Amino acid sequence: MLLILNVIFVLVAVAMIALILMQRGAGAQAGSGFGGGASATVFGARGSSSFLTKATKWLAVVFFLITFYMAWAATHGARLADNAANDLGVMSEVPAASQGAPSEAAPASPGLSATPAVPEAAPVAAPEVPEAPAQPPAETGAPAGGG
Repeated sequence: MLLILNVIFVLVAVAMIALILMQRGAGAQAGSGFGGGASATVFGARGSSSFLTKATKWLAVVFFLITFYMAWAATHGARLADNAANDLGVMSEVPAASQGAPSEAAPASPGLSATPAVPEAAPVAAPEVPEAPAQPPAETGAPAGGG
């Protein structure tokens, strides 16, 4: 339906452009001379509305009606798409790391907690320091090899 409406929309726009370009401007009669402009007053100040004027008017009405309908359809379709966007498919699945038992810090549902859940820090093991080699006890007395 929308594809057909788009084709009609483009055709109406092209036809409207063609009809507007084929019409004579309002100032075209002013340059016809002193006596030439008097014959246009028989039909009023603007003259008679020709077929081109009437066709342009109706094409403009159809153009705007199609424009308003397409804008409404796009807005209505966006609202329906928002409802479908809540289903994230694979992205809405629970990650494998948190499939175990729920921790005490995490609430049952994220919207019910008044305070934000702070993840508990894992205990950090102190780095192992190699033991210093045992030194032999210092001897008291004369140095060795002395005389």
